[in-house]
Amino acid sequence: MANKVIAIIGSGPAALMLAANLNTKLFDVTIYEKNFAPARKFLVAGDGGFNLTHSENIAEFVTRYTPQSFLEKSIRSFTNTDLCNWLKQIGIETHVGSSKRIFPIKGIKPIDVLNALLNELKNKGIHIKTKHQWKGWSDKNELIIEHNDKETYVKADIIVFALGGASWAKTGSDGSWVNLFKEKGIEVIPFQPSNCAYQIKWDEKFLKQAEGTSLKNIAITCNGVERKGEIVITKFGIEGGAVYGLSPQIRKQLNNTISATIYLDLKPSLPLEIIKDKFIKKGDKTLTTVLKTDLNLSPVHVTLLKSGLSKEEFLSTDVLSDKIKRLPLLITAMAPINEAISTVGGIALNEVDECFQFKKMPKHFAIGEMLDWDAPTGGYLLQACFSMGYYLAKNINQGY
Repeated sequence: MANKVIAIIGSGPAALMLAANLNTKLFDVTIYEKNFAPARKFLVAGDGGFNLTHSENIAEFVTRYTPQSFLEKSIRSFTNTDLCNWLKQIGIETHVGSSKRIFPIKGIKPIDVLNALLNELKNKGIHIKTKHQWKGWSDKNELIIEHNDKETYVKADIIVFALGGASWAKTGSDGSWVNLFKEKGIEVIPFQPSNCAYQIKWDEKFLKQAEGTSLKNIAITCNGVERKGEIVITKFGIEGGAVYGLSPQIRKQLNNTISATIYLDLKPSLPLEIIKDKFIKKGDKTLTTVLKTDLNLSPVHVTLLKSGLSKEEFLSTDVLSDKIKRLPLLITAMAPINEAISTVGGIALNEVDECFQFKKMPKHFAIGEMLDWDAPTGGYLLQACFSMGYYLAKNINQGY
């Protein structure tokens, strides 16, 4: 009996992990990629610090996703530990950094990781056809693939779409596939930025002093959710890991009320009572001296407080103490989608079953960022894509 044919559309991390774990004794697998080379976004993302996943324990790990329930089963089936072990098997050693993120060991570049993945596919006899763009379906439900301005029809027993979201269009992740699914009656949620910069209309005097500096060791709260880390002050507003982790909460507020309020805790290691006590016992010290020496706040922390408070508020130690622990910032917009690290939106989750198969289109699957889920940076995005690919491969191998 001839092998069944699997066509994978797209060649990002989810697609490569899927292909690497399919049983090629049962399936003939071909990846179709519209670009001249595979996994372009994977390589570009690696330029900014190539964290493959995070070392957080799995119980906490799964809570980083929105919605958690959609991805939990696949991530638990192929965890961060499983990923590191799998990468080691194909020659990629990893280590845990000081941020608890997991990176390839020193000297291993993003292209080395990609080449290891591609070598795994080559050894399994999996074909990757670049400059082959999916254009939709024929009247007989065959895939229409365009190559060198010519269209061919491809018939496959199983079709997996891994087309990415809508950020970083230069890498091919541009969301151009949306209308093809809408024409099939599939619900598609409009894309929005995630893990992006957020606009704050800074006071010009503050911006002149603070642009390009970082607020480190802070906590940010939005809608009752807290994230710790640091942010960078920019002319546009703020960016950085601590605020990226609040993207779902900020985006919800912006969609509902046009603006969003976040609260900064500039000294999360100290309770309010101790901060107030520092001011009570300040003696002849100025308030600014107490902020810098007794509370160990950086110049940018102090400048931000002075910018956000009136003179009367700053001189009131009760008000000043409260604002150190809960300083409001008004966000007025998200950065443009093409400047975002990732996107939310895409195929509505109710369109697929627990194994990512379209309910309206049997033997058609979707994995990766083209589905409507969200995660912060720090390795969570990549881990989810790898886990989805592995999980689907396991289920297809078992005859799903």
